[in-house]
Amino acid sequence: MFPALETDLKQETHLDPYEDFMYRHLQYYGYYKGPPRLSSSAVHRQTEAVSRDSFVLSSPLLKRRQLLHDEFGEANPRLREPRDLFAFFSGSEPMQAPRWPIECEVIKENIHHIEGIPPQPEYFYQPTGNEKLPEIVGEEKGTVVYQLDSVPTKGSYFTSSRVGGKRGIIKELAVTLQGPEDNTLLFESRFESGNLQKAVRVDTYEYELTLRTDLYTNKHTQWFYFRVQNTRKDATYRFTIVNLLKPKSLYTVGMKPLMYSQLDANTRNIGWRREGSEIRYYKNNTDDGQQPFYCLTWTIQFPHDQDTCFFAHFYPYTYTDLQYYLLSVANNPLQSHFCKLRTLCRSLAGNTVYLLTITNPSRTPQEAAAKKAVVLSARAHPGESNGSWVMKGFLDFILSNSPDAELLRDIFVFKVVPMLNPDGVIVGNYRCSLAGRDLNRHYKTILKDSFPCIWYTRNMIKRLLEEREVLLYCDFHGHSRKNNIFLYGCNNSDHKYWLHERVFPLMLSKNAPEKVQKCKEGTGRVVMWRMGILNSYTMESTFGGSTLGNKRDTHFTTEDLKSLGYHVCDTLLDFCDPDRAKFMQCLAELKELLQQEIHKKFNELGQNVDLGESWNDISLSDIESSTSGSDSSLSDGLPVHLLNIADELNQKKKMDKKKKKKPPQTRKQRNEQYQRNNLIRELKSTEDALERAGFASTVQKRSTFSKNSEHTSSSTIQNEKPRLSESQLNGRDKGLSLDPSQATTLVLTKNKERMQREKPGHAVPCSPKRSVNTSREPSADATPTWLRNKFPVTKRGRTTMVVYPSLHVCTYP
Repeated sequence: MFPALETDLKQETHLDPYEDFMYRHLQYYGYYKGPPRLSSSAVHRQTEAVSRDSFVLSSPLLKRRQLLHDEFGEANPRLREPRDLFAFFSGSEPMQAPRWPIECEVIKENIHHIEGIPPQPEYFYQPTGNEKLPEIVGEEKGTVVYQLDSVPTKGSYFTSSRVGGKRGIIKELAVTLQGPEDNTLLFESRFESGNLQKAVRVDTYEYELTLRTDLYTNKHTQWFYFRVQNTRKDATYRFTIVNLLKPKSLYTVGMKPLMYSQLDANTRNIGWRREGSEIRYYKNNTDDGQQPFYCLTWTIQFPHDQDTCFFAHFYPYTYTDLQYYLLSVANNPLQSHFCKLRTLCRSLAGNTVYLLTITNPSRTPQEAAAKKAVVLSARAHPGESNGSWVMKGFLDFILSNSPDAELLRDIFVFKVVPMLNPDGVIVGNYRCSLAGRDLNRHYKTILKDSFPCIWYTRNMIKRLLEEREVLLYCDFHGHSRKNNIFLYGCNNSDHKYWLHERVFPLMLSKNAPEKVQKCKEGTGRVVMWRMGILNSYTMESTFGGSTLGNKRDTHFTTEDLKSLGYHVCDTLLDFCDPDRAKFMQCLAELKELLQQEIHKKFNELGQNVDLGESWNDISLSDIESSTSGSDSSLSDGLPVHLLNIADELNQKKKMDKKKKKKPPQTRKQRNEQYQRNNLIRELKSTEDALERAGFASTVQKRSTFSKNSEHTSSSTIQNEKPRLSESQLNGRDKGLSLDPSQATTLVLTKNKERMQREKPGHAVPCSPKRSVNTSREPSADATPTWLRNKFPVTKRGRTTMVVYPSLHVCTYP
């Protein structure tokens, strides 16, 4: 009945042997996740079914074609959305397993932790002054009980990946127990996000631990996450990490490591908790002559005998955790209605970088076009897992059925990249991707193949800016040396929107006063800001805890961080409130805070002056200095696999410069070259003659020329003849030469042009900077009015001042 469809079906399903082999090959290695290929017998049966009228509409084969069908089997003349390059997981398909570099050994166990809320606040450790500083003895005097083999470090680079990592049998790296009385701890870290390279037993209950650097580098040892087994309840163990790189740490002001007991989780529903005594962070006494190391030491008593326990720098949040969360969203019929899950790109190792688009369906195209966008991202630095917990809190709220969440979905389009660096998260890096570089320093990169996650994120935002205004961009990070939560932003040079970029952080600090501190630092996400996003921020949440309000001197839990995600949504509503009272109040407070900061700076300089009405002309970067912390030079530059290629190219360029030019081959080329050389010699001899006669020449000093150039004979310059054209220089007339007057004119013209270029104060023409499409104040065109008077509007007094000296405290992002 349908011969054309039948012919098309046979052409589509009968594959040639090579194509069939490639489908099976890609499916075996996890690259192809599409529907299974049909066998010839199955194709024959389904083709017969298509040929019968009674089975046309009910044929499952037809429902997999382009035309959509409704729940009654009726054909709908509408094309389905184009599929992405890689298929997504669904409830009927397994999730894609993480892909590891082929050098990494991975154990087969699935590591999973429960989310437990501590029943009591977890206070900072209070030093007593009697903490022991153990001397580092190393494996010469101790016994190595755990050590990773073939860890790729500096000098090597990423080549390929596979599910499960390294091929072959997984070695047992832990020591073999000699009997039930053997109390040696068994260490393991070859699981997702794990990081421990070596463990040395230096005493009965004392161990020295060495962390693995970020893969393909020799830097960034901060994140740790490992497992211990064969514990003893009544013993006091001491662990000392010996190769940390940061001279300052939150462990010096009371931060405790995290511990997780498997028995407590199974029997008492207790999750991660802060544990440890005699905590000290100090400089290592050993010196390798390259960079100083620092040590973290603490003591611990395990709650149970023969327990399995984990230690971590912060609450882990793995790539698999994210996949389970997104799977629950995809299988939720309500959430999947307004949350679309897509593949942004594949990472360097082939892991999926997910992109979520969250918004309620619009009733009209005009309503859809009027929506502004909000872009959020996290885990550019894989060891900063607190960013994922903030992101989880945001997603929990924005995907809920709360009236505020529904309102936000009505007025905004949210673009969310929950994990920018899945490769680094999987292998347990602290800061870098598998390119051996910090992704947060390469947002301007053009190397799409080396930094795909960042390149595609920037490209997505660029396309989004062409469609609609992006009201807010925020990247979630973690901070290892400061407590509380704060934001970094970019100062706006446009006085029309002066201090407007600081309103959102101030509102957030009012909505979460026990977590977010008022921060006025001028660093920030410059790339997104220059693309036209006025409110572009990095949100830094501490690894430690709070020093503010009722939570003072307590550690943050996962619930605290997730609540911050809710406060981001709450602050968005305040920021876009049609009643501008809150916005204007925050703007007035910011001006008063800035005046106070200016007076503070003058007092530090020992000056007491009145600035009058000109105080708002002072550059904010002159007042504030950055304390952002990280040194971008540590992980900047080309990806490690391109360094050798770059060196080879530089050497080749040097060799090419040394090579002589190819001599002319034809008689015509030789004649032209001969005439050019004769002309150059005549010009040089004429110039030498003019120098001896006292004329201005190119060998005069710049100062002499600049003084006397104005007194040069005007008649000589006015009677200038045009400079020789290229056709004259290349002419073949044998009698071609220059007379002295032509040579004089040529030399003076050449000297005048060169001296003008070199004259001090001469303005060199340059192309103007690219104009920035700064975002305007949030408009209230389609936003309903609601009551949210959390802080009343108050008028603040101002101090009048007159003049001010020049400040030179500069901040550069």
